[in-house]
Amino acid sequence: MRAVGRTGGRAVGTGVLLAAVLTAGPPVRLTAQDSSAVDRGVRIGIVYRPGVRPGMVVLPVHAPALDSARIILSRDLDYSDRFELITLPGGDSIRVTTTASGARPPAAGAGRTGGGGAAAATTLNYPLYQALGADFAVAVAPASGDTTIVTVHDVAAGGVRRELRARLPALKDPGFRLAIHQLADRVLEAALGVGGTAATRVLFVMDGKVYSIDQDGADQKLVSSSDHQAMSPAWATDGRRFSYMEFWEGHGRLFVQEVASGKRAPVATTGQALDFTPAFSPDGKTLAFSRATEEGTDLYTVNIKDGCCLQRLTVGRFYDNLSPTYSPDGQRIAFVSTRAGLPQIYVMAADGTDQQLFAPFDYGATGSSNAPEWSPDGQTVAFHRDVGGTLQVFVLDVRTRAVRQLTSVGRNEDPTWAPDSRHMAFVSDRSGYRQLWIIDVETGRIRPLLQKSGARLPAWSPRLPETASSTP
Repeated sequence: MRAVGRTGGRAVGTGVLLAAVLTAGPPVRLTAQDSSAVDRGVRIGIVYRPGVRPGMVVLPVHAPALDSARIILSRDLDYSDRFELITLPGGDSIRVTTTASGARPPAAGAGRTGGGGAAAATTLNYPLYQALGADFAVAVAPASGDTTIVTVHDVAAGGVRRELRARLPALKDPGFRLAIHQLADRVLEAALGVGGTAATRVLFVMDGKVYSIDQDGADQKLVSSSDHQAMSPAWATDGRRFSYMEFWEGHGRLFVQEVASGKRAPVATTGQALDFTPAFSPDGKTLAFSRATEEGTDLYTVNIKDGCCLQRLTVGRFYDNLSPTYSPDGQRIAFVSTRAGLPQIYVMAADGTDQQLFAPFDYGATGSSNAPEWSPDGQTVAFHRDVGGTLQVFVLDVRTRAVRQLTSVGRNEDPTWAPDSRHMAFVSDRSGYRQLWIIDVETGRIRPLLQKSGARLPAWSPRLPETASSTP
């Protein structure tokens, strides 16, 4: 009896083999797939036209204490893939300001929350930045006490778009980086009106432990127990909790852990069988998971709010059902099933009814499909599929059920969506060893998230609240 899913192919206890069953299948080749060797920041596959995105310049900081904040902020804005970051010629030696009489007046209706923005708007050298191709400029400056002011300039309009104020923790405080990431998301919202992914983290498994890492590849931390093997990390939609499985005496026990405090508790009714691949419902009250026994692998839910009410959703008997993922509205669950032979992506109502094939495949030609994850906007489901004996990442259009291939270089698996439903982290050996990568599915830009070998099973967080700044 076999169970397949987001398990990384490790053999586990109770005689149950958690491994992907992979066979050959033809690729679905579409334009939005990568097709060449890559390096950090290189855009691949998709035809990318420079200049389409608005130009952004982050101004030099004249307060040394804020230089680290500026560096993190600049990197976050670059990794948003929403701007062309502009480097000032000659560093900060150029004349970045002009006299008030030579400056344009602020744009009509430009948002401000304080007088500092007005002063900045009358002194910024807007013609210079327009000549450099900038549409926006961001200035970071200290204010009274521990307050920092971040001014977002609309260069094209010649005025201040918004002034943001924040109290930043000390540089060595565990919450410093998250505070800057949250500022970067506020800058993105002020400039373009869209949500960012700077204040997010990615959980992943390495050497049998669960770690977290900031989306910019910094601040790696161990978050699971140091004396038990762990796997299958998953985030709650509020960003305050996550779940994972640990092996205890040959069984798989699920835990839910608080981000801020690191306090964790076992999930009721789990730990007597092999329970794995947890998935939170959007309201955070229910945890769906896979349970493997000698009779098969099936999907269950448990009420984690009240610690009760185990419910079985599938009855496989001679086939396996596993790896649940909720739709953002909580009405449906996509999952993996071997009922057609090889593992494929199915969907059902959240109560287990109306089970049907979700991602189309060609029987006898298309390879196995595993590790589905529903995008936060509800429009697509990402998964990996065997293509000619290797794994590639695919995305399924929920409305049309059309499938397209996203990757083609190396072995690529276990995709996980960022909260903007635009970026995706996945595992790939395209550089010669298995590591974590991030791709922008709109432009094809790809970058390594973690260059250490052996990382797998990533899970991208929602946007983290301020209380998530403490070290787990």
